Amino acid sequence: MHLTADRLDRISPSQTIAISTKARQLKAAGRDVISLSAGEPDFDTPQFVKDAAIRAIQAGETKYTDVAGTPALRRAIADKFRRDSGLDYKPEEIIVSTGGKQVIYNAMVATLNPGDEVVIPSPCWVSYPDIVTLADGKPVIVPCGQNNGFKLRAEDLEAAITKRTRWFVLNSPCNPTGAAYSAEELRPICDVLLRHPDVWVFTDDIYEKLVYDDFQPATIVEVEPRLRARTVTMNGCSKAYAMTGWRIGYAGAPVEMIKAMDKLQSQSTSNTSSISQAAALAALTGPQDFIGEMVTVYRERRDLVVAAMNRAPGITCHKPEGAFYVFPSIHGCIGKISAGGAKITDDESFVIALLEEQGVAAVHGAAFMYPGHFRISYATDTASLREACARIERFCEGLR
Repeated sequence: MHLTADRLDRISPSQTIAISTKARQLKAAGRDVISLSAGEPDFDTPQFVKDAAIRAIQAGETKYTDVAGTPALRRAIADKFRRDSGLDYKPEEIIVSTGGKQVIYNAMVATLNPGDEVVIPSPCWVSYPDIVTLADGKPVIVPCGQNNGFKLRAEDLEAAITKRTRWFVLNSPCNPTGAAYSAEELRPICDVLLRHPDVWVFTDDIYEKLVYDDFQPATIVEVEPRLRARTVTMNGCSKAYAMTGWRIGYAGAPVEMIKAMDKLQSQSTSNTSSISQAAALAALTGPQDFIGEMVTVYRERRDLVVAAMNRAPGITCHKPEGAFYVFPSIHGCIGKISAGGAKITDDESFVIALLEEQGVAAVHGAAFMYPGHFRISYATDTASLREACARIERFCEGLR
C-alpha cells in the first residue's frame, strides 16, 4: 500500500534545507565548514523584543487569540503599512500567520482550482512553485536575466498571462538574487496587470527593510492603488527584526480574501503563538534604529562578496539592491574539472564539489528555478565571509 498522498509526489523537500543539512553533517564529522546557505540573519533578535515576549509569558498572555491575530498586533501592522508604504488597510484586512510561508500557502490553497496558473518570475524562492503545485495550481516560470538585473520585464509578464492565470507573484527584494524594484520599475508591470482584471497579485515584501545605497523600495498597491482590490501584500518579522524562529508573517488584503485565509488557517494551525505575537507587536511599535545598523553591516558584506566573486575565474556577479544574497553566474566554470577531480557539469555539481573540497556551503541555482548560478547568503559574520570568499576563489582557480 502506498503510504503518502499523490500530491506529495508532486513536490520536493526544500533544497536550501538539504544543502544546510549536508553542511551540518560534514561539520559534525569534524570538517571545517562555512555555511553560506541559510536564509536568516546572523544578528540576534533585539533585546526589547525578547523582553516583551517574557513580559507576555509572565502576564499570562498564553491563551488562544483570534485566528487572524490579536487586535493590537493587527492595528500595529495596519499602522506599519501606512507608515512605510502609504497603504491604508483596516485591522479586519490584516491576517497574522505562522511565518510568511503560511500566508502564501493560505492564499494559494484558499483560491486555486486544479489547472489554475500562477506566474512566478525566476530566479525565485524555492517554495513558491511547490506551494502552488500542492494547491493543485500550475506554476508558470518566467526567467529574468542577469543582464536586466534579474528583474521581470513587462512584456514577459504580458506574454505569460493566459485565460487560466489566477495569480502573479512578485518578491522584491528577491530571494535569491537581491533584485529590488523601484516605483518606476513597477509602473509598467502594474500597467500590464491593469489590462488583466482577473489576475490577482501576491507581493512578498519580506526583505523590504534590507536595501542599500539609498535605494527606495516600492510595493504594487503603493504604485497602483487601483490594484488594491485584488492584491495580497505580504510581509513579516523574520528578516528585518532577526526573528526567523518566532514565525510571524502577515498580510494586508481585501476582507473577502482575509476571510478565506482565516477560514483555512482556523482548520490548520489556528492562531500564531500568542507569545510571538506579543514580540512582533513590540518589534513593529518599538525603536527601529537597529535595522539601519544591520543594513550598514550587510551593505559592507555585500560589497565584499561581489568584489571577491568577480575576481574568481569563471564567475560573474551582479551587485543587487537588497536582501542578503548574491546570485553569481558560474557559466565560465561549467565543463571544467576541480582540483579534487570533480567534473563540473552544472550548478549542482559545482556547489557539491565546493562543499566537499573547500568546506563552503552554498545553494545551486536550479533550486531557484534558474540553473547556471549559485546563491550565497552573506548573513554570516564578516570574518567567516572573507574566508569563505577566499576559498571560493581558490576553488575556481583550481578548475582545469
